[in-house]
Amino acid sequence: MHEITIANKIIEEARKQGDINFIELDVGEIAHLTGKELEEALRKVVDWKIKINEIKSLVECECGYKGKPKIIARGHDLLLFECPKCKSLPKVLKGEDIIIKRVGVK
Repeated sequence: MHEITIANKIIEEARKQGDINFIELDVGEIAHLTGKELEEALRKVVDWKIKINEIKSLVECECGYKGKPKIIARGHDLLLFECPKCKSLPKVLKGEDIIIKRVGVK
């Protein structure tokens, strides 16, 4: 379960700030985990208040398309997307990261 591994890394980084009671995360639309999956994993380990901001994705394709990718399939540890114009694999410009935006300490 890579969800717990990612959640534990986030917890480890956040705890460097002190005794945590709140965390805000930016989760990209095409990140390894959805915001919901990440929140569920975090709640299994900590009792912090958690805020998840979904960041929309942005891709650019060699065909000239720039915009949101077409998500073909999403499952556990799987995400397939393509350019909605030409069906090629576009370059991701935004929306694949998980970022700690803010940490609240007691």
